[in-house]
Amino acid sequence: MFRFAKPLYPSLFSLVKGDPEKAHKQLLETLNWLEKSKNTAIGRRIEQQIQDSFTYRDDRLKQTLWGLNFANPLGLAAGFDKDGQGAGIWADFGFGFAELGAVTLKAQIGNPRPRLFRLPHDRAVLNRMGANNLGAAVMAKTLQSAWQKQPRQIPIGINLCKSKVTPLEEAAADYLGSFKLLRDRADYFVVNVSSPNTPGLRSLQAGEQLEPILSTLQQENQQKQPILIKISPDLELDAIADILNLAKTYQLAGVIATNTTTTRAGLNTKILQATGKDIQEEAGGISGLPIKQRSTEIIRFIWQQTRGELPIIGVGGIFTVEDAWEKIIAGASLLQIYTGWVYEGPWMVRGILEGLGQKLANKGISRLSEAVGSENDCQDTNFKL
Repeated sequence: MFRFAKPLYPSLFSLVKGDPEKAHKQLLETLNWLEKSKNTAIGRRIEQQIQDSFTYRDDRLKQTLWGLNFANPLGLAAGFDKDGQGAGIWADFGFGFAELGAVTLKAQIGNPRPRLFRLPHDRAVLNRMGANNLGAAVMAKTLQSAWQKQPRQIPIGINLCKSKVTPLEEAAADYLGSFKLLRDRADYFVVNVSSPNTPGLRSLQAGEQLEPILSTLQQENQQKQPILIKISPDLELDAIADILNLAKTYQLAGVIATNTTTTRAGLNTKILQATGKDIQEEAGGISGLPIKQRSTEIIRFIWQQTRGELPIIGVGGIFTVEDAWEKIIAGASLLQIYTGWVYEGPWMVRGILEGLGQKLANKGISRLSEAVGSENDCQDTNFKL
C-alpha cells in the first residue's frame, strides 16, 4: 500500500520544511494513534500493510548482544521518540531495535522555539531542543500501558539525560532516579552525557564527574541490565580513551558513537533561512551527513582500543548501505538512524537491510557479525593519542 507513495516523499518533505518540529509532532501523534488502534480491525489492516511495505528479514543479519536478540542491526536513534509515544510500533517499520528518550527525571519544556532546523544542502539537521520531555514517571506509565497491550517485539533502549534544573554535582542522583522508574520498562539503558543542548552536560564526560554517575547506576543495577554510554564526536581521542577505561572499570555494556556536533566546519549552509542568522552564530547540535566521517573514525578508534571486545552502536550520517557498511567494518555491531530516516523516508530501513544482505553475498560472508571490525584486521590504522 505504502510503496506507491515513495516517489512522492520528496514533495511531502518539502511541504513541511517550514516547521519541522510541528511535522515531527504530527508524525508521533499519528504513530501513537496507530499503536492504540492495533486491536481494531482497521488498525490490524494498517499494521499489516506497514509491515509488508517496510520490513525485511534475513537470518544473516541477526545478532545476539547482551543476551538480547536483534533481528537486524538497524535501530532508531534517541531523540525521535522522546516520550515513548510510538514504542510499540517501531518494529513494524523494520527496525531491529529502538532507543527512546532522551528522558529526564523531571519534566522539562526544553529551549525556546524555533529549535529544530533542516539543512537540506548539507543533508543535516540542527537541533537545540533542550531535552524536552514529559519526565521519567510519565514515560514509565506510557511504556507500562504499551507493554500490557503487546509485549516488546524488538529490544527497546532508554536514553537517560540529566534534568536541566539539577546541579551538576547532583547528576548521579538524577540519573539514578530515572533509572529506578524505568528499569523494568526497557532492555538497555544509555547514559547521555554528550548532548550539547543541556548546559554543562558535556563536562560530565570528564572522568572525575562521570565516575560517580557510572558507579551509582551500577550499584543499583542488580539485574545487570546493559548500560551503555553515548559520547560526543567533538571529544579528543585521549578523552575517549579515558572514557573507555571507565567503561571497563564499571563494566559498561557498550558505547554509542556518536551524538551531535557543535562544529560548523565544512557546512554548505551559511545563513540559516529560518532565522536569517549566520550558521556560526546558531546554537545547537548538527546531525546527519556532516558527522558521518568523524563518527566512523571514532568507531574505528574504539574498536582498536578495545580489540573489538566492547560492542559499539554506530550513529551519525547514515543514509545509504555504503554508509552503514563503513561503520560496520570499522567496528559497529549495531547502527542507529534519525536524520537519514527523516530525509529518505521509512523505506530507508528496508533498502539498507537488503543492501547489507547483498554485501554479505558479494563478499562471501555468512553472517553480519563476521564483518564487524573486519577493516581493522586487514590494514594498519592505529591511532596515536
